[in-house]
Amino acid sequence: MRLVTVAGPPSCGKTSLLTRALAELTSRGTSCAVVKFDCLQTRDDRTYAAAGIPSTAALSGGLCPDHFFATNLEEAFGWAEGTGAECCVIETAGLCNRCSPHLRGALALCVIDNLMGIEAPRKIGPMLKLADLVLVTKGDLVSQAEREVYRHRIRQMNGRAVIRHINGLTGQGCRELADILAMAPEVERVTEMRLRFAMPAAVCSYCLSETRIGARYQKGNVKKAAFGGGDEH
Repeated sequence: MRLVTVAGPPSCGKTSLLTRALAELTSRGTSCAVVKFDCLQTRDDRTYAAAGIPSTAALSGGLCPDHFFATNLEEAFGWAEGTGAECCVIETAGLCNRCSPHLRGALALCVIDNLMGIEAPRKIGPMLKLADLVLVTKGDLVSQAEREVYRHRIRQMNGRAVIRHINGLTGQGCRELADILAMAPEVERVTEMRLRFAMPAAVCSYCLSETRIGARYQKGNVKKAAFGGGDEH
């Protein structure tokens, strides 16, 4: 199957533009399947299903969505294979803007919107910096000058990605996105594939359900800040 990872902040338009692009791809004879990773709740799988695209959703609950994604990727890929899909799209929420779900050897997309603030590209981690394609939504709600400055900020953070403005509501740019998805590299299996960047560190006492505040309750991977200057440790 062709494998595509799609990441971006909540409500930036990932599902809308993917639904249109995959519907276009399906109309050309390429069968698609979508796996949606989210945290607490999602109805996006119903949106895909209504468009005739096989989909399934997985919720991480109290776990980091990045780690949940990595530990369930083999099973997700196997499910998509079982549907007979030729193109598998993994959509995951970039809830902390530090997410790094992109894989080496698979097409990597990052979706962000023009309403996030002019400094947003600087605050987004590997999901933007290591993406092959950056899709910018909601450009119709800002001026041309704002779009150009935002594009420049994206280019400062990722010098090699293709940047496209797209609108999931009107469909503008979705046909071109379908063309790009159709050229995604084929992947035989995800086992032994590597992430493009390491996951955020975890496994501290709060990961294991600790709720009390205080240094005496903090164990494992703990990072302390030096407020007012000095080095962190």
